[in-house]
Amino acid sequence: MNRHLRLAAWALGISVLARLAWVLLLPNGMNFVDLHVYVDGSANLGSGHLYDYTDSSKTPDFPLPFTYPPFAAFVFYPLHFLPFSVVAVGWVLATVAALCAVVWLTLEMIVGKDAMREQGWRTVAVSWSALGLWLEPVRSTLDYGQVNVFLVLLALLAVRSTRWWLSGTLVGAAAGVKLTPAVTGLAFLAWRRWASAIWSGVVFFGTIGLTYLISPGETRKYFGELLGDANRIGPVGSATNQSLRGALSRFAGHDVKSGPVWLVAVLVTAVLAYFAWRTLRSDDRLGTLLIVQLFGLMLSPISWSHHWIWLLPLMLWLVYGPLRKAPGARVLTGFWLVNTVIGVPWVLGFAQSSIWTIPRPAILSWLGAVDVFGVLVTFAWLIYVGRLSSARPADRSPEPVPHPVR
Repeated sequence: MNRHLRLAAWALGISVLARLAWVLLLPNGMNFVDLHVYVDGSANLGSGHLYDYTDSSKTPDFPLPFTYPPFAAFVFYPLHFLPFSVVAVGWVLATVAALCAVVWLTLEMIVGKDAMREQGWRTVAVSWSALGLWLEPVRSTLDYGQVNVFLVLLALLAVRSTRWWLSGTLVGAAAGVKLTPAVTGLAFLAWRRWASAIWSGVVFFGTIGLTYLISPGETRKYFGELLGDANRIGPVGSATNQSLRGALSRFAGHDVKSGPVWLVAVLVTAVLAYFAWRTLRSDDRLGTLLIVQLFGLMLSPISWSHHWIWLLPLMLWLVYGPLRKAPGARVLTGFWLVNTVIGVPWVLGFAQSSIWTIPRPAILSWLGAVDVFGVLVTFAWLIYVGRLSSARPADRSPEPVPHPVR
Protein backbone atom coordinates (compact mmCIF):
# COMPACT_ATOMS: atom_id res chain seq x y z
CA MET A 1 0.00 0.00 0.00
CA ASN A 2 1.55 3.30 -1.09
CA ARG A 3 1.56 6.51 0.91
CA HIS A 4 -1.40 8.13 -0.86
CA LEU A 5 -3.59 5.07 -0.38
CA ARG A 6 -2.67 4.90 3.30
CA LEU A 7 -3.57 8.57 3.78
CA ALA A 8 -6.89 8.04 1.99
CA ALA A 9 -7.63 4.99 4.15
CA TRP A 10 -6.86 6.99 7.30
CA ALA A 11 -9.16 9.79 6.13
CA LEU A 12 -11.97 7.32 5.51
CA GLY A 13 -11.40 5.58 8.85
CA ILE A 14 -11.37 8.85 10.78
CA SER A 15 -14.54 9.97 8.98
CA VAL A 16 -16.35 6.76 9.91
CA LEU A 17 -15.19 6.98 13.54
CA ALA A 18 -16.32 10.61 13.70
CA ARG A 19 -19.77 9.62 12.47
CA LEU A 20 -19.99 6.78 15.00
CA ALA A 21 -18.86 9.13 17.78
CA TRP A 22 -21.60 11.54 16.71
CA VAL A 23 -24.16 8.75 16.97
CA LEU A 24 -22.98 7.23 20.24
CA LEU A 25 -21.77 10.23 22.25
CA LEU A 26 -23.89 13.27 21.36
CA PRO A 27 -27.34 13.78 22.95
CA ASN A 28 -29.16 13.90 19.59
CA GLY A 29 -26.90 11.43 17.83
CA MET A 30 -29.56 8.71 17.91
CA ASN A 31 -32.37 10.81 16.47
CA PHE A 32 -32.62 8.86 13.17
CA VAL A 33 -36.12 10.17 12.56
CA ASP A 34 -36.66 8.28 9.31
CA LEU A 35 -35.12 5.06 10.57
CA HIS A 36 -37.59 5.18 13.47
CA VAL A 37 -40.38 5.37 10.91
CA TYR A 38 -38.94 2.43 8.97
CA VAL A 39 -38.57 0.28 12.08
CA ASP A 40 -41.58 1.25 14.17
CA GLY A 41 -43.90 1.93 11.25
CA SER A 42 -43.23 -1.37 9.50
CA ALA A 43 -44.09 -3.22 12.73
CA ASN A 44 -47.71 -2.31 11.92
CA LEU A 45 -47.73 -4.20 8.62
CA GLY A 46 -50.83 -6.36 8.42
CA SER A 47 -52.52 -4.68 11.36
CA GLY A 48 -54.58 -2.37 9.18
CA HIS A 49 -52.89 0.66 10.79
CA LEU A 50 -49.65 0.90 8.78
CA TYR A 51 -50.68 4.24 7.25
CA ASP A 52 -52.23 5.55 10.46
CA TYR A 53 -48.85 5.37 12.21
CA THR A 54 -46.98 8.61 12.92
CA ASP A 55 -43.88 9.46 14.94
CA SER A 56 -43.68 12.95 16.42
CA SER A 57 -41.12 12.24 19.13
CA LYS A 58 -38.35 14.10 17.26
CA THR A 59 -40.46 16.29 14.95
CA PRO A 60 -43.38 17.73 16.95
CA ASP A 61 -44.21 20.25 14.17
CA PHE A 62 -44.65 17.43 11.66
CA PRO A 63 -45.63 13.94 12.87
CA LEU A 64 -43.89 11.63 10.42
CA PRO A 65 -46.11 9.00 8.81
CA PHE A 66 -45.06 5.83 7.00
CA THR A 67 -45.07 7.13 3.41
CA TYR A 68 -43.58 4.18 1.54
CA PRO A 69 -45.23 1.36 -0.39
CA PRO A 70 -46.25 -1.62 1.75
CA PHE A 71 -43.38 -3.66 0.24
CA ALA A 72 -40.99 -1.34 2.10
CA ALA A 73 -42.70 -2.31 5.36
CA PHE A 74 -42.25 -5.95 4.37
CA VAL A 75 -38.50 -5.39 3.82
CA PHE A 76 -38.01 -3.40 7.05
CA TYR A 77 -40.33 -5.54 9.20
CA PRO A 78 -37.60 -7.79 10.73
CA LEU A 79 -35.74 -4.74 12.09
CA HIS A 80 -38.28 -4.09 14.83
CA PHE A 81 -37.26 -7.32 16.58
CA LEU A 82 -33.81 -5.84 17.32
CA PRO A 83 -32.83 -3.13 19.84
CA PHE A 84 -32.99 0.20 18.05
CA SER A 85 -29.41 1.14 19.02
CA VAL A 86 -28.15 -2.01 17.30
CA VAL A 87 -30.20 -1.23 14.20
CA ALA A 88 -28.94 2.37 14.18
CA VAL A 89 -25.23 1.52 14.39
CA GLY A 90 -25.64 -1.26 11.85
CA TRP A 91 -27.50 1.12 9.55
CA VAL A 92 -24.68 3.68 9.70
CA LEU A 93 -22.02 1.08 8.94
CA ALA A 94 -24.08 -0.44 6.12
CA THR A 95 -24.66 3.03 4.64
CA VAL A 96 -20.92 3.76 4.71
CA ALA A 97 -20.22 0.42 2.99
CA ALA A 98 -22.88 1.16 0.38
CA LEU A 99 -21.40 4.61 -0.24
CA CYS A 100 -17.95 3.11 -0.83
CA ALA A 101 -19.53 0.67 -3.27
CA VAL A 102 -21.31 3.53 -5.05
CA VAL A 103 -18.01 5.38 -5.52
CA TRP A 104 -16.23 2.21 -6.67
CA LEU A 105 -18.92 1.25 -9.19
CA THR A 106 -19.11 4.81 -10.51
CA LEU A 107 -15.37 4.88 -11.16
CA GLU A 108 -15.48 1.38 -12.63
CA MET A 109 -18.11 2.54 -15.13
CA ILE A 110 -15.80 5.40 -16.11
CA VAL A 111 -12.38 3.73 -16.33
CA GLY A 112 -13.19 0.01 -16.46
CA LYS A 113 -12.63 -2.98 -14.18
CA ASP A 114 -8.98 -3.44 -15.13
CA ALA A 115 -8.06 0.13 -14.18
CA MET A 116 -9.69 -0.27 -10.76
CA ARG A 117 -7.09 -2.91 -9.90
CA GLU A 118 -4.43 -0.20 -9.95
CA GLN A 119 -3.47 1.42 -6.65
CA GLY A 120 -3.94 4.88 -8.12
CA TRP A 121 -7.63 4.31 -8.83
CA ARG A 122 -8.12 2.56 -5.50
CA THR A 123 -6.72 5.67 -3.86
CA VAL A 124 -9.19 7.80 -5.81
CA ALA A 125 -12.07 5.56 -4.72
CA VAL A 126 -11.13 5.64 -1.04
CA SER A 127 -10.48 9.40 -1.12
CA TRP A 128 -13.85 10.21 -2.67
CA SER A 129 -15.58 7.85 -0.25
CA ALA A 130 -14.06 9.78 2.66
CA LEU A 131 -15.09 13.10 1.10
CA GLY A 132 -18.55 11.76 0.25
CA LEU A 133 -19.34 11.20 3.91
CA TRP A 134 -19.13 14.97 4.47
CA LEU A 135 -21.34 16.04 1.56
CA GLU A 136 -24.72 17.29 2.71
CA PRO A 137 -26.89 14.68 0.93
CA VAL A 138 -24.90 11.93 2.65
CA ARG A 139 -24.62 13.77 5.97
CA SER A 140 -28.39 14.21 6.12
CA THR A 141 -29.00 10.65 4.96
CA LEU A 142 -26.90 9.44 7.90
CA ASP A 143 -28.54 11.89 10.31
CA TYR A 144 -32.04 10.73 9.40
CA GLY A 145 -31.20 7.07 8.85
CA GLN A 146 -32.47 7.29 5.29
CA VAL A 147 -32.39 4.58 2.62
CA ASN A 148 -31.10 6.75 -0.25
CA VAL A 149 -27.56 5.39 -0.62
CA PHE A 150 -28.83 1.81 -0.86
CA LEU A 151 -31.23 2.76 -3.66
CA VAL A 152 -28.44 4.47 -5.63
CA LEU A 153 -26.30 1.35 -5.19
CA LEU A 154 -29.09 -0.89 -6.49
CA ALA A 155 -29.47 1.31 -9.58
CA LEU A 156 -25.74 1.20 -10.30
CA LEU A 157 -25.65 -2.58 -9.86
CA ALA A 158 -28.64 -2.90 -12.20
CA VAL A 159 -26.95 -0.83 -14.90
CA ARG A 160 -23.64 -2.63 -14.43
CA SER A 161 -25.17 -6.06 -14.91
CA THR A 162 -25.69 -7.44 -18.42
CA ARG A 163 -28.26 -9.97 -17.19
CA TRP A 164 -31.72 -8.64 -18.03
CA TRP A 165 -33.41 -10.54 -15.22
CA LEU A 166 -30.98 -9.30 -12.57
CA SER A 167 -31.11 -5.69 -13.77
CA GLY A 168 -34.88 -5.73 -13.89
CA THR A 169 -35.17 -7.41 -10.49
CA LEU A 170 -32.93 -4.83 -8.80
CA VAL A 171 -34.82 -1.85 -10.23
CA GLY A 172 -38.26 -3.38 -9.67
CA ALA A 173 -37.45 -4.27 -6.06
CA ALA A 174 -35.97 -0.82 -5.40
CA ALA A 175 -39.12 0.80 -6.81
CA GLY A 176 -41.16 -1.43 -4.53
CA VAL A 177 -39.35 0.06 -1.53
CA LYS A 178 -39.50 3.66 -2.77
CA LEU A 179 -41.15 4.64 -6.04
CA THR A 180 -38.48 7.02 -7.32
CA PRO A 181 -35.94 4.36 -8.48
CA ALA A 182 -38.49 3.34 -11.13
CA VAL A 183 -37.14 6.18 -13.28
CA THR A 184 -34.10 3.96 -13.95
CA GLY A 185 -36.32 2.15 -16.43
CA LEU A 186 -35.92 5.16 -18.74
CA ALA A 187 -32.20 4.36 -18.95
CA PHE A 188 -33.04 0.80 -20.01
CA LEU A 189 -35.29 2.21 -22.73
CA ALA A 190 -32.54 4.59 -23.88
CA TRP A 191 -30.20 1.60 -24.29
CA ARG A 192 -32.97 -0.52 -25.85
CA ARG A 193 -32.70 -3.03 -23.07
CA TRP A 194 -36.34 -3.92 -23.52
CA ALA A 195 -36.23 -7.12 -21.46
CA SER A 196 -34.71 -5.33 -18.46
CA ALA A 197 -37.29 -2.54 -18.67
CA ILE A 198 -40.22 -4.92 -18.95
CA TRP A 199 -38.94 -7.24 -16.23
CA SER A 200 -38.42 -4.32 -13.83
CA GLY A 201 -42.12 -3.51 -14.27
CA VAL A 202 -43.08 -7.14 -13.71
CA VAL A 203 -41.04 -7.30 -10.50
CA PHE A 204 -42.49 -4.01 -9.25
CA PHE A 205 -46.05 -5.25 -9.75
CA GLY A 206 -44.92 -8.49 -8.14
CA THR A 207 -44.05 -6.53 -4.98
CA ILE A 208 -47.57 -5.12 -5.02
CA GLY A 209 -49.02 -8.59 -5.46
CA LEU A 210 -46.95 -9.94 -2.57
CA THR A 211 -48.09 -7.27 -0.14
CA TYR A 212 -51.67 -7.62 -1.35
CA LEU A 213 -51.55 -11.23 -0.22
CA ILE A 214 -50.14 -10.14 3.17
CA SER A 215 -52.28 -7.03 3.72
CA PRO A 216 -54.82 -6.30 0.97
CA GLY A 217 -56.41 -3.35 2.78
CA GLU A 218 -53.16 -1.47 3.32
CA THR A 219 -52.02 -2.19 -0.24
CA ARG A 220 -55.30 -0.84 -1.61
CA LYS A 221 -55.09 2.21 0.64
CA TYR A 222 -51.58 3.14 -0.48
CA PHE A 223 -52.06 2.69 -4.23
CA GLY A 224 -55.69 3.76 -4.23
CA GLU A 225 -55.68 6.75 -1.87
CA LEU A 226 -52.23 7.86 -0.74
CA LEU A 227 -50.15 7.56 -3.91
CA GLY A 228 -49.30 11.04 -5.20
CA ASP A 229 -50.32 12.87 -2.02
CA ALA A 230 -47.23 15.06 -1.69
CA ASN A 231 -48.57 16.87 1.37
CA ARG A 232 -48.50 13.61 3.28
CA ILE A 233 -44.80 13.21 2.49
CA GLY A 234 -43.96 16.66 3.80
CA PRO A 235 -44.18 20.42 3.25
CA VAL A 236 -43.80 21.03 -0.49
CA GLY A 237 -42.50 24.56 -0.03
CA SER A 238 -39.70 23.76 2.42
CA ALA A 239 -36.26 24.86 1.23
CA THR A 240 -35.00 21.31 1.49
CA ASN A 241 -37.45 20.19 -1.21
CA GLN A 242 -35.27 20.62 -4.28
CA SER A 243 -37.76 19.42 -6.90
CA LEU A 244 -39.25 21.53 -9.67
CA ARG A 245 -42.53 21.69 -7.76
CA GLY A 246 -40.77 22.87 -4.62
CA ALA A 247 -38.78 25.59 -6.40
CA LEU A 248 -41.75 26.84 -8.45
CA SER A 249 -44.00 26.88 -5.37
CA ARG A 250 -41.51 29.05 -3.48
CA PHE A 251 -41.34 31.46 -6.43
CA ALA A 252 -45.14 31.58 -6.77
CA GLY A 253 -45.80 31.80 -3.03
CA HIS A 254 -48.22 28.85 -3.15
CA ASP A 255 -48.20 25.17 -4.06
CA VAL A 256 -48.30 25.01 -7.87
CA LYS A 257 -49.18 21.29 -7.63
CA SER A 258 -49.28 19.59 -11.05
CA GLY A 259 -50.84 22.59 -12.76
CA PRO A 260 -49.87 24.30 -16.02
CA VAL A 261 -46.79 26.05 -14.62
CA TRP A 262 -45.38 22.76 -13.38
CA LEU A 263 -46.27 20.96 -16.61
CA VAL A 264 -44.45 23.57 -18.72
CA ALA A 265 -41.39 23.35 -16.45
CA VAL A 266 -41.39 19.55 -16.72
CA LEU A 267 -41.66 19.77 -20.51
CA VAL A 268 -38.73 22.20 -20.71
CA THR A 269 -36.65 20.00 -18.41
CA ALA A 270 -37.52 16.88 -20.42
CA VAL A 271 -36.49 18.56 -23.67
CA LEU A 272 -33.18 19.69 -22.17
CA ALA A 273 -32.58 16.22 -20.73
CA TYR A 274 -33.29 14.59 -24.10
CA PHE A 275 -30.90 16.79 -26.04
CA ALA A 276 -28.29 16.47 -23.29
CA TRP A 277 -28.55 12.69 -23.60
CA ARG A 278 -28.21 12.91 -27.38
CA THR A 279 -24.79 14.54 -26.99
CA LEU A 280 -23.33 11.58 -25.07
CA ARG A 281 -21.29 8.83 -26.63
CA SER A 282 -23.21 5.59 -27.09
CA ASP A 283 -20.90 3.78 -24.65
CA ASP A 284 -21.30 6.38 -21.86
CA ARG A 285 -23.74 4.40 -19.71
CA LEU A 286 -23.00 6.42 -16.59
CA GLY A 287 -23.72 9.72 -18.35
CA THR A 288 -27.10 8.44 -19.50
CA LEU A 289 -27.95 7.12 -16.05
CA LEU A 290 -27.06 10.45 -14.43
CA ILE A 291 -29.29 12.41 -16.82
CA VAL A 292 -32.18 10.04 -16.12
CA GLN A 293 -31.72 10.22 -12.34
CA LEU A 294 -31.38 14.01 -12.29
CA PHE A 295 -34.54 14.27 -14.38
CA GLY A 296 -36.29 11.98 -11.89
CA LEU A 297 -35.26 14.20 -8.98
CA MET A 298 -36.64 17.22 -10.79
CA LEU A 299 -39.90 15.45 -11.69
CA SER A 300 -40.70 14.06 -8.24
CA PRO A 301 -43.07 16.28 -6.20
CA ILE A 302 -40.75 15.93 -3.19
CA SER A 303 -36.97 15.63 -3.60
CA TRP A 304 -35.44 16.39 -0.24
CA SER A 305 -31.83 17.52 -0.36
CA HIS A 306 -30.77 14.14 1.08
CA HIS A 307 -32.29 12.43 -1.96
CA TRP A 308 -29.58 14.00 -4.12
CA ILE A 309 -26.94 11.30 -3.53
CA TRP A 310 -26.58 11.18 -7.33
CA LEU A 311 -24.57 14.40 -7.16
CA LEU A 312 -21.56 12.40 -5.93
CA PRO A 313 -21.47 10.13 -9.03
CA LEU A 314 -22.13 13.24 -11.13
CA MET A 315 -19.02 14.96 -9.76
CA LEU A 316 -16.92 11.83 -10.36
CA TRP A 317 -18.18 11.71 -13.94
CA LEU A 318 -17.35 15.39 -14.45
CA VAL A 319 -13.83 14.99 -13.01
CA TYR A 320 -12.83 11.68 -14.62
CA GLY A 321 -15.38 11.03 -17.37
CA PRO A 322 -15.17 11.52 -21.13
CA LEU A 323 -16.03 15.24 -20.90
CA ARG A 324 -13.50 16.05 -18.19
CA LYS A 325 -11.49 18.28 -20.56
CA ALA A 326 -14.51 20.07 -21.98
CA PRO A 327 -14.76 23.84 -21.38
CA GLY A 328 -16.59 24.52 -18.13
CA ALA A 329 -16.30 20.99 -16.70
CA ARG A 330 -14.18 22.11 -13.75
CA VAL A 331 -16.39 25.11 -13.06
CA LEU A 332 -19.47 22.89 -13.00
CA THR A 333 -17.71 20.42 -10.70
CA GLY A 334 -16.72 23.27 -8.40
CA PHE A 335 -20.32 24.49 -8.24
CA TRP A 336 -21.67 21.10 -7.23
CA LEU A 337 -18.82 20.49 -4.77
CA VAL A 338 -19.28 23.82 -2.97
CA ASN A 339 -23.05 23.37 -2.95
CA THR A 340 -22.90 19.89 -1.43
CA VAL A 341 -20.12 20.62 1.07
CA ILE A 342 -22.03 23.63 2.41
CA GLY A 343 -25.44 22.09 1.92
CA VAL A 344 -27.18 25.25 0.71
CA PRO A 345 -30.75 23.84 0.96
CA TRP A 346 -29.94 22.48 4.43
CA VAL A 347 -28.64 25.90 5.57
CA LEU A 348 -31.74 27.58 4.17
CA GLY A 349 -33.84 25.19 6.21
CA PHE A 350 -32.72 27.11 9.30
CA ALA A 351 -33.50 30.47 7.68
CA GLN A 352 -37.14 29.73 6.86
CA SER A 353 -39.67 30.80 9.46
CA SER A 354 -41.62 27.58 9.11
CA ILE A 355 -41.42 24.46 6.99
CA TRP A 356 -45.08 24.98 6.11
CA THR A 357 -44.90 28.64 5.05
CA ILE A 358 -44.44 28.80 1.28
CA PRO A 359 -44.23 32.60 0.73
CA ARG A 360 -40.73 33.76 1.63
CA PRO A 361 -38.27 36.57 0.76
CA ALA A 362 -37.09 36.52 -2.84
CA ILE A 363 -33.46 35.86 -1.90
CA LEU A 364 -34.49 32.69 -0.09
CA SER A 365 -36.61 31.60 -3.04
CA TRP A 366 -33.77 32.06 -5.52
CA LEU A 367 -31.18 30.40 -3.29
CA GLY A 368 -33.70 27.66 -2.58
CA ALA A 369 -33.66 26.65 -6.24
CA VAL A 370 -29.92 25.95 -6.21
CA ASP A 371 -30.17 22.27 -7.19
CA VAL A 372 -32.88 22.91 -9.77
CA PHE A 373 -30.82 25.63 -11.44
CA GLY A 374 -27.77 23.40 -11.19
CA VAL A 375 -29.47 20.58 -13.10
CA LEU A 376 -30.78 22.92 -15.79
CA VAL A 377 -27.31 24.43 -16.21
CA THR A 378 -25.77 20.94 -16.32
CA PHE A 379 -28.16 19.86 -19.08
CA ALA A 380 -27.56 23.10 -21.00
CA TRP A 381 -23.79 22.66 -20.60
CA LEU A 382 -23.98 19.15 -22.03
CA ILE A 383 -25.89 20.44 -25.04
CA TYR A 384 -23.32 23.22 -25.53
CA VAL A 385 -20.40 20.81 -25.27
CA GLY A 386 -22.15 18.48 -27.69
CA ARG A 387 -22.48 21.24 -30.25
CA LEU A 388 -18.78 22.03 -29.90
CA SER A 389 -17.94 18.36 -30.45
CA SER A 390 -20.19 18.18 -33.49
CA ALA A 391 -18.33 21.11 -35.00
CA ARG A 392 -15.04 19.25 -34.39
CA PRO A 393 -15.67 15.56 -35.20
CA ALA A 394 -12.20 14.54 -34.05
CA ASP A 395 -13.21 15.42 -30.50
CA ARG A 396 -15.84 12.66 -30.52
CA SER A 397 -13.26 9.89 -30.57
CA PRO A 398 -12.90 7.94 -27.31
CA GLU A 399 -10.28 9.38 -24.97
CA PRO A 400 -7.75 7.21 -23.13
CA VAL A 401 -8.42 6.28 -19.54
CA PRO A 402 -7.55 9.31 -17.38
CA HIS A 403 -4.63 9.15 -15.00
CA PRO A 404 -5.87 8.93 -11.40
CA VAL A 405 -3.36 11.35 -9.88
CA ARG A 406 -4.34 14.94 -10.51
